[in-house]
Amino acid sequence: MPASFPFLPGVPAEAVLAALGRAPGGELASGKFDSPESSAALAANAFGWFLDRPAALPPLPGVPMGRVETVEVEAEMPFPWRGGRHPWLDALLVTPTTLVGVEAKRYEPFRPRKASAFSEAFETRDWGDGMARFTALRHALTEGRQVYRCLDAVELVKNAYGLRTQGTKRARGAVLVYLHAAPATWASGKPVDPAAIARHEAEIADFARAVKGDAVTFVALRWSDLLKHWARTPDLAAHAAAIAGRFGSL
Repeated sequence: MPASFPFLPGVPAEAVLAALGRAPGGELASGKFDSPESSAALAANAFGWFLDRPAALPPLPGVPMGRVETVEVEAEMPFPWRGGRHPWLDALLVTPTTLVGVEAKRYEPFRPRKASAFSEAFETRDWGDGMARFTALRHALTEGRQVYRCLDAVELVKNAYGLRTQGTKRARGAVLVYLHAAPATWASGKPVDPAAIARHEAEIADFARAVKGDAVTFVALRWSDLLKHWARTPDLAAHAAAIAGRFGSL
């Protein structure tokens, strides 16, 4: 393992590297994982610490979940068909009743991003009444009636479908957590546009309203609020401080 990989104390580096190596995206090979702005490095360090101590992870603030049985980083959530690309979540927290999938972002919402879309396979699947709101939003995004500039709503809808598929398969409910940041500055010290941060927050709120009540519960959570929550837990205070010290503005 190259010494430059930014693993925090207590994070099982080999297990995290193995998980990252299985996932698409080339975070390791491309060197993106080493970037001071890497969202993957932040998520892998934050949740990787719990891989071999899942019981130490308390319920995430505002998230309907119970005792955590297992924690995964870079978890695939396959759709109900073979072939094609399937969602990968930054973390998956499994409780006796619920799959909690975490999609983590840091600087991505404030950068230009490539357009994303839904394949024809989504139209061939009846996702059921429990996913009617996500499906209505998918149609609105596909037809251009709904546009988000900062929020990757296409990715979030795909994540929800993947969680619904796997939740049904495992006889568990599903929650999609959008764990996001509002950094004041880029790693270079240049300010992040406050207007972009405000737009991102507004788009998150709009997305949440659009899908509220569906079988996959959507919860938006800020990194800063999660770290405050962990800092108030004696056994997690040092880990929360280490994350804040390494990754700075969140």
